[in-house]
Amino acid sequence: MVSRIDDAFGINAKALETFGRRAEVLAGNMANADTPGYKARDIDFKSVLGGVMKNELPLAKTAGGHMATAGGGLSNGELLYRVPLQPSADGNTVDMQMEQAQFAQNAIRYQTSITFLDGTIKNLLSAIRGE
Repeated sequence: MVSRIDDAFGINAKALETFGRRAEVLAGNMANADTPGYKARDIDFKSVLGGVMKNELPLAKTAGGHMATAGGGLSNGELLYRVPLQPSADGNTVDMQMEQAQFAQNAIRYQTSITFLDGTIKNLLSAIRGE
């Protein structure tokens, strides 16, 4: 069952979790930029978000013949391999400029989600205080 707190935060809490996971993956790519044969990985945020959106409305099992549904929890998303623009001779597919740009973009999105959650928390506190 989804709590009212989860309802109040909406998709932003789940997006924040995904951005955090993606930051870890991108940092791992950058750390392995000189590792021969290392394949750069990434998370497809749109597919993760799409999966969350499909599971937003919890379904109730009202009869014995109904199938159970998966919870609306966020999966970490399937890690995908990035297709390199210029593959290296040693098989490493990490492009440091692309990784740094993706990491910076992800950090901005992470901060934006935090800002939305901060506003939501402030509104909830105002409602609780009766302001």
